[in-house]
Amino acid sequence: MSDEKIKIIATNRKARHEYIIEDTLEAGLVLLGTEIKSIRAGRANIQEAYITYRDGEMWVLGMHISAYDPAHRMNHDPLRPRKLLLHRREIARWVARSQQRGYTMIPLQLYLRQGRAKLEIALAKGKKIYDKRESIAERETKRRIEREMSERIRKRG
Repeated sequence: MSDEKIKIIATNRKARHEYIIEDTLEAGLVLLGTEIKSIRAGRANIQEAYITYRDGEMWVLGMHISAYDPAHRMNHDPLRPRKLLLHRREIARWVARSQQRGYTMIPLQLYLRQGRAKLEIALAKGKKIYDKRESIAERETKRRIEREMSERIRKRG
């Protein structure tokens, strides 16, 4: 995967803070022409997006893809539901797992891979307040250790 060209368009930075990520999966998207042009211009947001199951298909809701200016009146609705492209077995497995208590499906990243828009989705469980505090404390501890190590190295040199 390292030799492939991947251009990250949007990341859901809040997701790793709000949720414990259990599993991830790459999914394709069914898009209109103006949507892919807008994505290639980097005009998409997945902060408030989530994934739902309806009629045997997975859909991403709340993903904002800005209107493509040169299209004028042939533009798309920025918040329209978009279908995810997954195999039936993957859909069945993820739906069964997401129906367990406390699990949800959220997008982590929107990116272009070989010219095609892909969405990295995650099966996640909501963090409690004490889990968030624990994550913040761990991050602060790592920063402090790195800072002290760099100061020691500077003092020696």
